[in-house]
Amino acid sequence: MDEILFSIAEDIKNYAVVYLVDITKVPDFNTMYELYDPCTIMFFFRNKHIMVDLGTGNNNKINFIINEKQELVDITECVYRGAKKGRGLVVSPKDYSTKYRY
Repeated sequence: MDEILFSIAEDIKNYAVVYLVDITKVPDFNTMYELYDPCTIMFFFRNKHIMVDLGTGNNNKINFIINEKQELVDITECVYRGAKKGRGLVVSPKDYSTKYRY
């Protein structure tokens, strides 16, 4: 996931910045946002946490692997457009619920 984030950083540089945070260094942040998974993606806009409805039930963060670069770019762009309009919850362009995976 780190490689995918690194590879899209240049594509999304006009509207987003990617930060890598070691959760062992900031334990207060872990309890505040319940960060226990090995990989978690969260979105913030002007110091406000932006939630994303991916169809998974957890709107606070993305805690699963997204293998396609374009999917992550699309999610990031969707979050930016929604946050710019003042929305705190943005609906993802793709549904990631498990009921459609066979």
